[in-house]
Amino acid sequence: MTQTSLDLPSPDGQPADPSRPHRPRVFDRVSERSLESLALGVGAVSFVVVALVAMVAFGFQAAPISGPGSVGQFAAIASGVVAFLAVIGGRILAHRQGVHRRLKPLDYVDVAALAFAHAVIALLGWTLLAVILEDAFIGAEVFALPVLILAGATSAMTAYLAFYSATHMDLQLLAVVLAVFLVFGVLASMLTASDPNWWKDNLSALGMSSNVSAFAFNITIIVAGFLVTTLARYSTRGIPTTNPHGIARVRVSLIVVGVFLGMVGLFPVDRFFALHTSVASGMVVAFGVLVIALPRWIPSMPRAFVALGWLFLAVTLLLAVFFFIGYYTLTAVELVAGILVFTWIVLFIRNAAALAQDARREPSAG
Repeated sequence: MTQTSLDLPSPDGQPADPSRPHRPRVFDRVSERSLESLALGVGAVSFVVVALVAMVAFGFQAAPISGPGSVGQFAAIASGVVAFLAVIGGRILAHRQGVHRRLKPLDYVDVAALAFAHAVIALLGWTLLAVILEDAFIGAEVFALPVLILAGATSAMTAYLAFYSATHMDLQLLAVVLAVFLVFGVLASMLTASDPNWWKDNLSALGMSSNVSAFAFNITIIVAGFLVTTLARYSTRGIPTTNPHGIARVRVSLIVVGVFLGMVGLFPVDRFFALHTSVASGMVVAFGVLVIALPRWIPSMPRAFVALGWLFLAVTLLLAVFFFIGYYTLTAVELVAGILVFTWIVLFIRNAAALAQDARREPSAG
């Protein structure tokens, strides 16, 4: 695992207590061969279990590629379940082989949110692939034996990748998972929206109804909020700064962004208009404060990144002006602003990791 792994220090930045006895290890945490073997084993078990379930579900009969009762639908659902379980198992194992501290409630929330994100990515990813293949092989059916092989193979690949991701999770990978999860979740909600003209109102209109599309959108936003708070707590460790309160203020600002993002999904706009609008506006304000105050809170932050933050903020404000004069729709403003904010967060993680790495090297160099 890398030096920025989520398993090394605790969220408060304190290292593991070396006086505490180590538990017996299932494998050597620093051995990539052991991790690879274990990931392959998880994939193999998933293949066998899912193939057997598919045999019972399809009765060893042919099935369509996608749609209700198809091999694509079965494989996508099975892969989602497998990804969820593989991530939970991988994170628990990584914790036991890493820092020996008592898990806190937020740790369990982090693991659950991470597992759910991987499950959604697997579910929507395989569903999309099945739909594409259905359009490529119009009217084709999958024979009985390939049904079992395809269902088992998709689950095996998903289990392998999810377990590997969970045991090698670091800030950069977590940021990628967040971005992919958001794109897949929101895109799925757009494609299944019951109102084809939702975009004429705003992005939050996707979460207004009581159908599956609205549920998918709201859950996506809520889980994304949890992941942002996770990134906030871990990405701000070890950053050198001359401001004694700078790191804490950056962390609080990022947590506010994550909490408000989750509340956007928790309180749909059609039922909680005032609260929904308040937290959505508060999220933008928190991001603006963070961008403006970042040079004072972390003076060592690269100037290029600081300037980029100002540029992103200026573009967001300009788009807001375009909306108020009727030139842009609110949906366009929200989409562009959301992309800019999450791009900034990903870049902040990379710059923060670079500063922390340089700080670790300086004492040894001296």
